[in-house]
Amino acid sequence: MNYKIAVSGAARVDHCQKDAVKHALEIGREIARQKCILITGATTGIPNFAAEGFKKTGGLSIGFSPAASELAHIKSYRLPTDYFDVIVYTGFDYSGRNLLMTNAADGVIIICGRMGTLNEFTIAFEDQKPIAVLEGSGGTADKIKSIATGPFRGVKKVIYEKDPKKLVKKLITLIEKEKKYYRARGRRASKS
Repeated sequence: MNYKIAVSGAARVDHCQKDAVKHALEIGREIARQKCILITGATTGIPNFAAEGFKKTGGLSIGFSPAASELAHIKSYRLPTDYFDVIVYTGFDYSGRNLLMTNAADGVIIICGRMGTLNEFTIAFEDQKPIAVLEGSGGTADKIKSIATGPFRGVKKVIYEKDPKKLVKKLITLIEKEKKYYRARGRRASKS
């Protein structure tokens, strides 16, 4: 399968719901069990907990760093390296990193979050990527439904779910549906 799933969430978890960390670990494990690749912003908090759960379950993880080098990643940004097989040092700070990370993913999971998570959500939303939001995790995640269904925007491809395992499985189903649609469309275009 090897779909690339990005996990976006709060780098600091003090405002997240009490189960958010446990759920991030479980989402990471479930992404690995589903034979997908995990992508994160190579940061602390929720993304790092997802990477920890993922790595301990035996998956391949890729981190997109805002830093231009490993030294800057560790010394200047003070970001972790423990749970990544590959770290892409973008050199584009946080907003550029968010764009590259989100574009590299087939789907995005939102857990808790702050402003950076909102930025990653809006990039994925505008690019019409499949998005799964862990309801009840706090922060940005609990505000997305009202933002996404606001005036004239529509819901596009956003799933809301409280159960971490169901969330991952529903996102994979949506990604598969998207892939089949574009493959079929590509075949029709090549026959013309």
